[in-house]
Amino acid sequence: MIMQQLSKNMRFRDMFILGLLFIGPAAPVGLFGVLDAISDGAIALVYIVATLVMAFTAYSYARMANALPHAGAVYAYCSLGIHPNAGFLVGWLLLLDYMFIPAVAYLFSGISLNALIPEVPVWLWTCLAVVLTTTLNLIGVKKSAKITLIILLFEIIVLFAVLLVGIWIIATTDLNRNWLQPFIGGAAFTWSNLFSAVSIAVLSYLGFDAIATFSEENSGQRNLVSKAIISCLVLAGCLFVMQIYVAALLSPYDSEYLRSHPELQGKAYYHIVNQEINLWLGWALSLMKAIGASFAAMVGQAAASRLLFSMGRDKRLPPFFAKVSQKSGVPTMAIIFAALFNLCLVIIAANNAKGLPTLVSFVDIGALTAFIMLHISVIGYFKLKKGSKGALSWFLDVFIPIVGILVLLPVLLHIDNYAKIVGIVWLAIGLIILYFNRDKAQLNWLDKVKY
Repeated sequence: MIMQQLSKNMRFRDMFILGLLFIGPAAPVGLFGVLDAISDGAIALVYIVATLVMAFTAYSYARMANALPHAGAVYAYCSLGIHPNAGFLVGWLLLLDYMFIPAVAYLFSGISLNALIPEVPVWLWTCLAVVLTTTLNLIGVKKSAKITLIILLFEIIVLFAVLLVGIWIIATTDLNRNWLQPFIGGAAFTWSNLFSAVSIAVLSYLGFDAIATFSEENSGQRNLVSKAIISCLVLAGCLFVMQIYVAALLSPYDSEYLRSHPELQGKAYYHIVNQEINLWLGWALSLMKAIGASFAAMVGQAAASRLLFSMGRDKRLPPFFAKVSQKSGVPTMAIIFAALFNLCLVIIAANNAKGLPTLVSFVDIGALTAFIMLHISVIGYFKLKKGSKGALSWFLDVFIPIVGILVLLPVLLHIDNYAKIVGIVWLAIGLIILYFNRDKAQLNWLDKVKY
């Protein structure tokens, strides 16, 4: 039987653009006020620590992507590094991330565009975004690369315009500023509060891991995926710290004021740009976030389709997900299913006052659980199955993954209790599917395919 294969037509640039689009160059904008209030102003330090925390996960992704260039990413890594059944359950939990996060982004885009043009309802904006980005995914990442590059450049240009004008204002005004406070916080700073803020800030980075789902479409050297993952995280971390630091120096709000006005926290960054930098740049930033969210959803939808494709090909999910278009080389049925799933979610959520926060609560539990299992799969694959030896192997294959797990556990424990309940219910459904599907797995092909 001939196994379905995805087209190998993606280069480093393609993967890097998709990863940065999914993360969003201005991802911290909506979290600025929340994190400033929690960390007592040490918001730049929050993102420095968060970048270091995610570096451990990025490293594990890079190791496994080099060893197993497979469309299923963590699903495949756990299947071979731990056990096929563990792989299925991790893949199932990761679907909470990849199937729900595009719906969150689509809905955010619809809400933002509705705020700019109120005559068009939220549900119509979201439907238009789903149709447009699904069409681009069906065409294929390679053919739509110019459009995604233009969108990413637009996001970066707007962000840099905000940063440059902000820096110019800081340099040419005589306002008294505490240059170190964004790094050390105020009088109420505690390390406990800092790590509470980090547990929220790491969610800004969700998306770089999606690069690994395109491993099977790599047209270059095997380490191309790992380079894209590391490069994406490093650039995102630098952009995050820069925009946060500039906003912190310009902010007219201190941490105590933000704590006493929680309704302002989500809009604080936009208010800073509008009031302290430039109203037109504030409008451009809002437009950029709205459009960028749609294309972040597009990458999420593409990543979800690769996961569905991989699990369908292994017969852990219905095999029709493994159907690949001969023309575009993409998993057509998986993309269409993911699009319809997202469309149903956003239409329901758009007509519900609590639609957006409800969707967000579904996402984080799947991603963080998958990250922890990724680290375990590194230990299982390299140390236990491959039998790596020597002091260096103990450091790379055991110590670093364990540290990665330890820094993620507090983040997982800080997740909202409602999200934990959703995760447990979703896991229970996965266990039921696994029970009735336990004899159908076909994972041996992973050891036979020549990449």
